[in-house]
Amino acid sequence: MTTGLTVRRALGSAALLVYVAFPAWSDTGLDRAADADAPQTIVITATRIPTPELDLASSVTVVTAEEIAARQERTFAEVLKNIPGLNVVQQGGPGAETSVFMRGTNSNHTKVLVDGIDVSDPSNANAAFDFGQLLTQDIERVEVLRGPQSGLYGSDAIGGVISVITKAGSGPMKLSASVEGGTFDSFNQTAGASGSQGAFHYSANVAHLHAGATPVTPLDVLAPGEHRNADYYDNFTVSSKLGFDVTPDFDLGLVARYTNTHLRYTGEDYSTFPAVPAAQQSASNTDEYYGRATAHLVSLDGGLNQTLGVAYTRNQTATLQPQTAESLNSGERVKLEWQGAIRVSSAQSVLLGLEDARDTIRAPISASIRIASAYAELQSQLGAHWFSALNARYDDNGRFGGKVTYRIAPTWVSSESGTKLKASVGTGFKAPTLSELFQSFPPFFFANPDLKPESSVGYDLGIEQGFGGGLVRIGTTGFYNRIRDLITTDVTGTTYANVGRASTDGVEGFVAYQPVKQLTLRLDYTYTEATDDVLHEELLRRPKHKGNLNATWQATQALLLNASVLTVSAWVDGNRDFSIPRLDAPGYTTVNLAASFDLSQQFAVFGRIDNLFDRRYQNPVGFLQPGIGVFAGIRAKL
Repeated sequence: MTTGLTVRRALGSAALLVYVAFPAWSDTGLDRAADADAPQTIVITATRIPTPELDLASSVTVVTAEEIAARQERTFAEVLKNIPGLNVVQQGGPGAETSVFMRGTNSNHTKVLVDGIDVSDPSNANAAFDFGQLLTQDIERVEVLRGPQSGLYGSDAIGGVISVITKAGSGPMKLSASVEGGTFDSFNQTAGASGSQGAFHYSANVAHLHAGATPVTPLDVLAPGEHRNADYYDNFTVSSKLGFDVTPDFDLGLVARYTNTHLRYTGEDYSTFPAVPAAQQSASNTDEYYGRATAHLVSLDGGLNQTLGVAYTRNQTATLQPQTAESLNSGERVKLEWQGAIRVSSAQSVLLGLEDARDTIRAPISASIRIASAYAELQSQLGAHWFSALNARYDDNGRFGGKVTYRIAPTWVSSESGTKLKASVGTGFKAPTLSELFQSFPPFFFANPDLKPESSVGYDLGIEQGFGGGLVRIGTTGFYNRIRDLITTDVTGTTYANVGRASTDGVEGFVAYQPVKQLTLRLDYTYTEATDDVLHEELLRRPKHKGNLNATWQATQALLLNASVLTVSAWVDGNRDFSIPRLDAPGYTTVNLAASFDLSQQFAVFGRIDNLFDRRYQNPVGFLQPGIGVFAGIRAKL
């Protein structure tokens, strides 16, 4: 099955006008030897310049809207669970706090972008992004870039970058809507409109996800005779992407997103030791606002491609727990940025960029910090086989001063043999959060305004090979990261200090097979070792082995089938309240099935079964993942 999209204005809100076709679950893998004239998958995130995936040394996975629809994944956390190198930890069902550990690094070591907007939460204690609140209705594609990427993206990109690109409109107006219901009192609806009128193009989407009864708390951790309360979650998201072509070479863009969520969950009762799940539920209500305006100009006959943008984010979370007053976290970010791509020759291009950002906490404390940044990249082709990207970045942080990072990524590609050799070395860093710098809890714990950034250096080396004229492609990549100056509590336990060290290494491998046009098969495997170099212990919540098998079959013109198998090995975790700080958590295997059938060009019915064999498992320990779920619905496109 081949799918595609038109990539618009890829620099900023966008600048490349090409049709991109790709096989399902593309991952550095079109075989040029099979068809030299075939359109190539274009990746933006790896170099910030639209680049054929085969020419990149970086380890990148591209997931498309068509693949998300085939698997019927409603939340972003579901999309990420099947991607190699990532371990997704969700404290229950839909809407529960969700973290991602990329290549064994920490959960706040991944930069997350939505349409170029940095969506991490400045008011969060570790400034991490909660992946549990993002729905998939308007996602066009996801690019997951693994390995240190601070040379282009600055703070947070020690593990890598996850970039979400939402749907844009073109052509006559298109309307869509869907309704779905199923297990756990689920009731989901979507609606969308997209198109263009003259120079104006637009896309607007509304999504509502409701899961009213998800059992999360294991029965064996409840107090004797205590009733288990199921989690309740409601998410309403509205988003839009607008553009206006002032001239053929100058356009304006605007993206905006608002999410409102309500979660009721079971917290902890710390009146006893060890703690037990509270008899009365807690509530968490969030409001998230994201927006970005851009102006994009192409000049010098396409030799200079510039984008000027300003982005704004606001995250607000109100939490109410039994017998305590409501707490409020509120944070904002404003970022002004300029980026220019210069085509030096047909084989070389230079990228330059400037950024100025201010992160602010409004509650529970008042604090802010300013970061000014500059970056440059040289992208080259040397002869017929060699491609390389070299970048460097300087960040000037208002607290700790300057930080220089870089990345070097060469690759060698043979069209004749279908072989690709790739390597990279890069550095990353994570700036201390506003909470770590300024939020104290006297007389027990105090912030440390003198913290320095966490830093890392990482390497990877890989090979990919095609066989049978592109029917089969296999690949393997080894990686290693060394992380220093990790921020953790000092020996007194009363403040933070840069005293932690860690190493992560492993292997990512895949086999992709497309025996016929209608059937695609892909197997991914990840091996990860993550070690605390101070205590010489395994890091928590990093399973050593992870595998995923995905099959998509266009059985008839109307019938699409998908099956996905995910297996995760045992890992080290703490119990629910960490009164037992280290224990062995058992692994698990889940099977998901999905099917859709087109009744006509306008209407389709669909259904899926999640966790087909009703595997009961906890990830993390103390939080049950949903058992078997059955869902069905109808979709209309006009």
